Amino acid sequence: MAGAAPLVTTRAAGGRLLVAALDGVAEQAGLALGMTLADARAVAPESCVMPADPTADAALLDRLISWCGRYTPWVAAAGLDGIFLDASGCAHLFGTPASRGEPAMCGDLVRRLKGFGFAASAAMADTPGAAWAMAHYGADNCAIIAPGKTAAALAGLPVAALRLDAATAGTLARVGVARIAQLCAMPRAPLTARFGAGVGRRLDQASGALHEAISPRMPVTPFRAHLAFAEPIALADDIERGLDRLLKDLCRRLDRAGRGARRLALTLYRVDGEIIERQVGAARPARDPAHLARLFAGRLGGFDPGFGVEAMTLAAQGTEMLTPVAGTALIPGDAAPAQFCAEDLAPLIDRLGNRIGFEKLVRLGAHPSHLPERAVRARPALAEAMDFVWPPTPRRPLRLLAPPERIEAIPPGDTGGPPARFRWRRADHRIHTAEGPERIAPEWWLRAGKTRDYWRVEDTQGGCFWIYRHGVAHRDRPSQWYLHGLFG
Repeated sequence: MAGAAPLVTTRAAGGRLLVAALDGVAEQAGLALGMTLADARAVAPESCVMPADPTADAALLDRLISWCGRYTPWVAAAGLDGIFLDASGCAHLFGTPASRGEPAMCGDLVRRLKGFGFAASAAMADTPGAAWAMAHYGADNCAIIAPGKTAAALAGLPVAALRLDAATAGTLARVGVARIAQLCAMPRAPLTARFGAGVGRRLDQASGALHEAISPRMPVTPFRAHLAFAEPIALADDIERGLDRLLKDLCRRLDRAGRGARRLALTLYRVDGEIIERQVGAARPARDPAHLARLFAGRLGGFDPGFGVEAMTLAAQGTEMLTPVAGTALIPGDAAPAQFCAEDLAPLIDRLGNRIGFEKLVRLGAHPSHLPERAVRARPALAEAMDFVWPPTPRRPLRLLAPPERIEAIPPGDTGGPPARFRWRRADHRIHTAEGPERIAPEWWLRAGKTRDYWRVEDTQGGCFWIYRHGVAHRDRPSQWYLHGLFG
């Protein structure tokens, strides 16, 4: 902007303030990165100086990395001011039908970043090192290096384009090695002996002689669907239709692989660069588009579409082989356990879990203990299997009191049999029939506990109770009786 003052940010290093970043006006005024603040003020006294904020810069870079997920899931930071994108197999999705491919993708990326107010340049090459060099030091702000042309494209660039530290690049320049072509012409052994192995490693990474691994910011899933719109959409119905298309595409891929999704992540990319994410989970691996669409129902609202959504992606962040799993139903009494397919419960668990949280859903599972209150434990609803066998004999109640409640037995039953009647919650119950006893001894590894004699009793009013004597009956002391469960 004409008449604008140069803008620079500074960082402290070695007791001095150095230029950490600068705008285009400052660059045209002759300022450079790494220059001391005193020298910068001498060159451009009218400069506007602000302290650098590395934390805010890192947060902004992280947001841009997330936004770049609209192009490819393989995105990673490239230092403090760059982003690596692995565009393998993605470039054909961008551009018009007449011109699709890498130039269209690269141009779209730069155009959108400039629209957000960033001064951006990009490059596409066979290696991360070559792409970084062309993006930072190339003459074109959207450079495409054809396969096999990497060496020729890098030859005229300064050695700093190899991501060498400032000290090494300065030492090379002082001995007359200013360009990458000159560095390539030097014998490798003397080069390594004088400047270390790092220079040769960076040179091999840029040329492709040495593979350079890029760790993506988020785990990359092979099951991902992408949808871009010719015009931004903002209506909820349009977003739901877009989701339906993504689900059908994703489920077809899952079906071919014989897998089902356990976690799905839907990402909406707004025109202004904001990102909206919605996630759902499934109790069992699923690949039915209609069922998965119901999990997203009610979760697509409540956000501001702004000026519209221009792209959507759907990723299966967790998948498993889709095979039917059998379990055992919980049937009280003498009936044999009934078999069911765990897939039958999955839709119900999915809908409840995505509404109230899967951590709040539990299912009963057998626990290796003969104490009634310890024989059953609640397990997460997403447990792989439910294998619960209800003891066929003797018959036990479904409803247990926690903890067992003390009752007044009359008489106390010191002779070993059940009482004739008992008082519980201010009500008298006269026993009509009794079945028992069932003796349950405490587990030997528990220090506390006494033997219990359980009785199944029915009173004259038809109520059925499960009571027990705490400890062995003794004529010299009254027994303690408890009510542990209710039948019916």
